[in-house]
Amino acid sequence: MTAAAFRPTAEALLPELTPRQELVLLARTLWHEGYDDHLAGHITYRQPDGTLLCNPWLLLWDEIRPEDVITIDLEGRLLEGNWPVPLGIPIHLELHQQREDIEVAVHSHPRYGTAWADAARIPGVYDQSSALGGGELVVVDEYDGPVNSRDSAARAVKSMGLADMALLVNHGVFITAGSIRAAHQRAVALEYRCWRAWQVEALGSGRELPEPSRSFFRGSDGEGFVGFFEAMARRELRRDPTLLDG
Repeated sequence: MTAAAFRPTAEALLPELTPRQELVLLARTLWHEGYDDHLAGHITYRQPDGTLLCNPWLLLWDEIRPEDVITIDLEGRLLEGNWPVPLGIPIHLELHQQREDIEVAVHSHPRYGTAWADAARIPGVYDQSSALGGGELVVVDEYDGPVNSRDSAARAVKSMGLADMALLVNHGVFITAGSIRAAHQRAVALEYRCWRAWQVEALGSGRELPEPSRSFFRGSDGEGFVGFFEAMARRELRRDPTLLDG
């Protein structure tokens, strides 16, 4: 079989995963991509019954295991699990209530994404790796209350509109997607985009990725690139071979 003829499937690249295992692998892979601000950050994963799987408060993203994942309802009440609900969960709750199309939401304070958020500026897209995952990025300057404020979260989500990603001014980043794989690809690409734009501006100027390449990647939701998330997930399983046990 030639390389061009090979079309891998997720099942061929990873063992069959439960939703909790998917969430844990997403958290652990993103930790190594700069989403590592100590206890900060939340991931929610909508389930068919309308509940949300969520990483718990008090555990780092690189230490959580499937048995640590909690289940909450759309009011933020703990339904299942042994750990507390994250304090900053209201923005996720508002998002999932207002946008039923969103399956996965990621909020954190990655280094370069947060710098652009603090500057209230959208970084340029200078290469394909920065555009990977597609989606629309906006600046949201309405997140002006404490992280546990439902009113502040509602304003932020309303301001975000139908965009896929947001730079929350003076706060961090917020990423939405239709699957774990798409969320991973979009989150990795956003931080890479912010890092690369930082470098280009340090040089003084640069040329952004031209059309039609930019349109091609803008329309990608991560589902068409089978293998990227899987490769990074396998790296996590090499780091912790027991992660999926039990």
